[in-house]
Amino acid sequence: MSYAPSDPVLASVRRPVEHANGLPNAQYADPDVFAAEARAVLHTTWAGLAVQEDVAEIGDAKPIEFLGIPLLLVRDKNDTVRVFQNICRHRGMILIDAPRKIEGAIRCPYHSWCYSTSGKLVSTPHVGGPGNNKHEAIVNDDLGLIEVRSHVWRNVVFINLDGKAAPFEEENAALIVRWHEHDKPLHHGGPDSRFTLDVACNWKLAVENYAESYHLPWVHPSLNSYSRLEDHYNIEEPGAFSGQGTLVYRQLTGSNGATFPDFEGLSSKWDEGAEYICLYPNVLLAAQREHAYAIILEPVAHNRTVEHVHIYYSTSDTDDELRVSNTAQWKGIFEEDIDVVEGMQKGRSAPGFDGGRFSPAMDGPTHCFHDWVAAHLQNHEEK
Repeated sequence: MSYAPSDPVLASVRRPVEHANGLPNAQYADPDVFAAEARAVLHTTWAGLAVQEDVAEIGDAKPIEFLGIPLLLVRDKNDTVRVFQNICRHRGMILIDAPRKIEGAIRCPYHSWCYSTSGKLVSTPHVGGPGNNKHEAIVNDDLGLIEVRSHVWRNVVFINLDGKAAPFEEENAALIVRWHEHDKPLHHGGPDSRFTLDVACNWKLAVENYAESYHLPWVHPSLNSYSRLEDHYNIEEPGAFSGQGTLVYRQLTGSNGATFPDFEGLSSKWDEGAEYICLYPNVLLAAQREHAYAIILEPVAHNRTVEHVHIYYSTSDTDDELRVSNTAQWKGIFEEDIDVVEGMQKGRSAPGFDGGRFSPAMDGPTHCFHDWVAAHLQNHEEK
């Protein structure tokens, strides 16, 4: 399914929140629409791919498939994180099939063409015949790895697949300014501070659920017991991000009374305040006084999303017991959301559902996201 800019379905999504419908069923339940939407929305923007700790040391390489595209995350010899297509320029063979350290060059297992970690083609054995490693038709400078435009912010590696988006700092200037106090080094908590959740829902439902606090009393009763619905506020930046904030953030305290060290230089707003923002299209972020996290939503299929969760601190020296407890607490909260997002996915098979209506008071952040998706679908059809 595709939509013309004037299509009434998208027009209904883009109405003011008081009168808008949500995105139609096909955007969640149709594999062909999923593929078309990926080209219109996920290829054309700054999508989250990984975190830089996935390639923590110089020479580390990790293959990642994103929307069916084989990619390779590499930390090059200059300590720069880069993203390439994970294919040899000779015959399109996959270069690396598992995370590993590149000691010398990236070598194709098919015909042994070799590339540096900066993507340059450096060796072409027997390309000119047995014993002859050069041929005038093969110009090494023209046949380096295909690099994917990338940018690292808050330790998340973002990619722009079509290469045409505005610079990341320009596209996301509003959030960078909003969170300028949190422009601090982030220290990944390590293996006990990362986990994945495999969820049977469309990636957009995970965004929509994270954006709003409306569901807290019923889905997260324990959290709501001290961070009540009325203690939250909506965050909406049309065309960029949306989410929620709380005025009563409470630090986790260990059995020995330990807490995590605060980020330095924060204003008093963050003493009991925290914000949880969906950076469109697929990254969910948290800003808090003493730790942060990033959730990268991997859209595997129209009805399957893998959530990659990474937790960060103000220092690499944190209390082990407290760190493990913190991860368990967040995992428990995020797992509470699984039933509702999977339930909404099942609901999208109901043929009479028109995308639903929004509470103007409570669903503004979700409507903001729907409007952003619809705008990209319209813009893609115009081109």
